[in-house]
Amino acid sequence: MTVEFGNEISVAINSRIRAFNIALLESGIPGIVETVPTYRSLMVHYDPGVIRYAALEQKLKGLLGGLDKVRIPPSEVLEIPVLYGGEEGPDLPFVAEQGGRSVDEVIAIHSAPEYLIYMLGFTPGFTYLGGMDESIATPRLKTPRVRIPAGSVGIAGAQTGVYPIDSPGGWQLIGQTPVRMYAPEREKPILPEAGQYIKFYPIDRAEYDKIAEQEAAGTYVCKRHSREEGAE
Repeated sequence: MTVEFGNEISVAINSRIRAFNIALLESGIPGIVETVPTYRSLMVHYDPGVIRYAALEQKLKGLLGGLDKVRIPPSEVLEIPVLYGGEEGPDLPFVAEQGGRSVDEVIAIHSAPEYLIYMLGFTPGFTYLGGMDESIATPRLKTPRVRIPAGSVGIAGAQTGVYPIDSPGGWQLIGQTPVRMYAPEREKPILPEAGQYIKFYPIDRAEYDKIAEQEAAGTYVCKRHSREEGAE
């Protein structure tokens, strides 16, 4: 069952989705298997052997009326280090040229915001982020690459994101993070969650290699901090 909250991508709609998800998970409604937040809806997977569609629909409608009373806890901000440019970010000069800016300006602009994770999809751990400055928006590649390395940070139109696994793709690559967004051997394989934020910060080659070694050894702990709702 899918509960839709609007026809646009916005922080306000996302906040209502998060509130509804919290209310649902705390409600104790039987038969709920999983919930999946998206840009403007919440998909509810349920066991029809435990609860019928009509009964679930009525219970969900009952929850919708009380969303203003749901307290949304402060979001976590994942601090993601990025080695910008060079072999890891071959398209950074093109992104700068497209926007009439220097490479350093693009890095500063890209690493300034805290990006809301609206949803996950495409591949395990791939984040759909909101909040990129449109002054560095750049069209996708006309011909997608056959293989983009895991950790690559890219821009496509007004979106930015991180490729969590090796995969084909057409985004403009501006850098790479040594942090593993998806690691199947971890107890929690996928690092990011919908409703969290990502804050990119620039690092140099030495720091990149150090973090990569820690990731390989399983000792790296991603930095994070709390973000109060409504913070700019």
